Amino acid sequence: MDSRQLEYFVAVAEELSFTRAAQRKFAVQSTVSAAIRALESDLKTTLFDRSTRRVTLSAAGEALLPEAKAALEALDRARAVVEEASTGLRGNIRIGTMTRLGLVDLAALLGAFYQRYPLVEVQVTTSPTGSSGLADDVRHGRLDISLVGLNPTELTGLEARELATVPFVVMVPSAHRLAGRDGIELRDMAGERFIDQLRGFGNRTTVDHAFDNAGIPRRVQVEVPDLSTVPEYVRAGLGVAVVPEVDLGNQPGVARLRLTDIDLTWTLSAITLSGKRPSRAVTALLDLMSDSIRPGAAF
Repeated sequence: MDSRQLEYFVAVAEELSFTRAAQRKFAVQSTVSAAIRALESDLKTTLFDRSTRRVTLSAAGEALLPEAKAALEALDRARAVVEEASTGLRGNIRIGTMTRLGLVDLAALLGAFYQRYPLVEVQVTTSPTGSSGLADDVRHGRLDISLVGLNPTELTGLEARELATVPFVVMVPSAHRLAGRDGIELRDMAGERFIDQLRGFGNRTTVDHAFDNAGIPRRVQVEVPDLSTVPEYVRAGLGVAVVPEVDLGNQPGVARLRLTDIDLTWTLSAITLSGKRPSRAVTALLDLMSDSIRPGAAF
C-alpha cells in the first residue's frame, strides 16, 4: 500500500466515478483503475461495488475511507513540517468563492498571500450553485476552504469563521410606487415581481425563508448568477429585489430602501471541514482574511 493508491482510492470514493477521479487527479483512467485493483489485492478485499451504471463503496471501502484520509493528512503534515523547516511554507490550497464579493478584495488578498508565501500554490474556483454548492465541495473534500454566505443552520459539518455581516436592502426602480418611502416592510412587496439570484445562493435562500415565514408568496421573475447585475434588471422595471447591502457601484435609476419590520442580515464566512485540522497553508490564509474586509463596503 502506498500513498498514491490511497489518493486514488479517496478520489474515487468521493467522486463515485473512476472517470471523474482520474480527471481530478490529472491521471488516465487505466492508471487509477490499476491502482485500485492493486490496493484491493494487497488488502484482499473489494473496496468498490462496480456495475455498468454506478460505482459505490463496499462495506470495506466505507471502513477504509476515514483511515485513508487520516493517513494522507498525516503524510501531508509530515512533508509540510520538513519542507517549511528548510524552505518556508509550502502546500496547495483549493479555495472556492462566489461570483461577486463586495466585502473582500479576493484578488488583493491572494496577491498579498502570494507575496508572503510564494511556494504555496492557490487554485480558485466558483460554483454554479452558489454558496450551497461551495459548502458541499468543502464537505466532500473538493475544496479546502471557501467563502460563502450561508446561515449557521446550513453549515452542518463545517467550521465557519465569520468575516462580515451586512443588512439586506430593497431595490426598486426610481419611478416605482414605493421609491419615495424611508423604509419598507415585507408585506409592502406582496404581489411584486422579484429579481434574485439562483436557488442555492445563500442570499436567495435567506430571502425565500423570510417571505415563507411571513406567509407572503413571492414570484421570482428574473434569476441571475451575478449579484452585480441585479440593479440593471431593477432599473429596467422587471421587478424589485431584496439583496445584501454590499458595494455594487453607482446605480442611477434605482432607489434603495431599508427593511423596517425584520432584521434580515447576510453573513460572509470562510468555511473549512469540521473535525479536520486545516493545513498550515490554509491556516495562514485564514489569518489574513480577517484583515481583508473592505471598510465602507456597504452602500
